Amino acid sequence: MSLILFVLIAFLSACGHPKQAHVNVPPPPTPSSTTETAEAEPSPSIPPSAENPNAAKRIEEAELAEPTIPAGAKPIVTEIGLASWYGPPYHNRRGSNGEMYNMHAMTAAHRTFPLGSIVRVTNMKTQATALVRITDRGPFISGRVLDLSLAAARKVEVWQPGIAEVKVELMQTPVPLDFGGKWAVQIGGFPDERDAVKLADHLTQRYRSAKVLRFKSPTGDWWIRVRVLDDDRDRAKQLAAETHTPEGAVFVVRLD
Repeated sequence: MSLILFVLIAFLSACGHPKQAHVNVPPPPTPSSTTETAEAEPSPSIPPSAENPNAAKRIEEAELAEPTIPAGAKPIVTEIGLASWYGPPYHNRRGSNGEMYNMHAMTAAHRTFPLGSIVRVTNMKTQATALVRITDRGPFISGRVLDLSLAAARKVEVWQPGIAEVKVELMQTPVPLDFGGKWAVQIGGFPDERDAVKLADHLTQRYRSAKVLRFKSPTGDWWIRVRVLDDDRDRAKQLAAETHTPEGAVFVVRLD
């Protein structure tokens, strides 16, 4: 009996004290799992120019540099005539090859050499010479064979006189000269748009298979370009021979 009474007293004493709640706290992440999480987070990207601040400068220098040709390269075609140069307002405008014209690059405009050709230009008076890349069409002035960029004109010593007699040697060409190509006839320029409209309408009626385009140049005068059927060179030459205008001049021009 005494034993039963003792057990009962002990049980009542235990019920008089509240139990402490047990909370399940997960263990902290191990050092290895913390490292994996940090590595999974994307790191901010660094622009190439920030990694190498001289990269943009090297690219610009390459674009402005004089083109090169293999040692011992021989001229494919040689012609002699007057060269001029062009800068503003053509600078930063799209050229015939689709690139933005940069007057500080070693480039030139020619009416018939394929775009991308490399030519060697020599000043007949001073013998100054340079290699240039053909990127544009022109010059559209009678008696001239080449329009140089400002940079090329400085190197060939055409810049100060403005016009000089030069020897133009075609050294490299991306496509054959003897066949192919897209050919057209360019006529102008006309100070008055009405004269250009009148001639364009006449050519449209006369050559119904040709596409006649009238456009304004950056210098403000008006030009007409006639694309003959199939862009054929012989058709372009025939149209040019049959076309006469009191103002401006008529030129056969290669478009590609």
